[in-house]
Amino acid sequence: MEVKYYKPTVIDIEDMQNLVKGEVDNGTILLRTDAEMATTIRSYTSAKIDGRLVGFVALHVHSTKLAEVRSLIVDENYRGKKVGKGLVQKALEEAKALNLEEVLVLTYKKDFFESFGFKEIEKESIPEQKIWADCIRCKHFPICDETSLIIHL
Repeated sequence: MEVKYYKPTVIDIEDMQNLVKGEVDNGTILLRTDAEMATTIRSYTSAKIDGRLVGFVALHVHSTKLAEVRSLIVDENYRGKKVGKGLVQKALEEAKALNLEEVLVLTYKKDFFESFGFKEIEKESIPEQKIWADCIRCKHFPICDETSLIIHL
């Protein structure tokens, strides 16, 4: 099983939305409209197996020092096959190439991100622009049950 990692284009957005729909519906991943995805398409890295989209992740830059791993999704049929690991590795490589210092993640999969070297932090230390730009749109706001972690590059 060979995984092809690539930078998607706007043509991929419909497939990306279909892949993430279940997680958006249950509140695990924040809804991004087609227009939002189009304006941030360069932040995404996707994964295909046998020509089929099986996952993607976004690296959102918050400042000259900080980025965030967002919207990590892997098709249920391909979980446990290291697709997600490859996507996070690609995001971290991109963050390093951009000379960023830290990468943040809010997640329900704490152990998964700790395996990369992420360390848990207090939510209060997350930059305000993150809270007001994204968290306020979450189905669970203001009762956040995700774990916040950060990695220093």
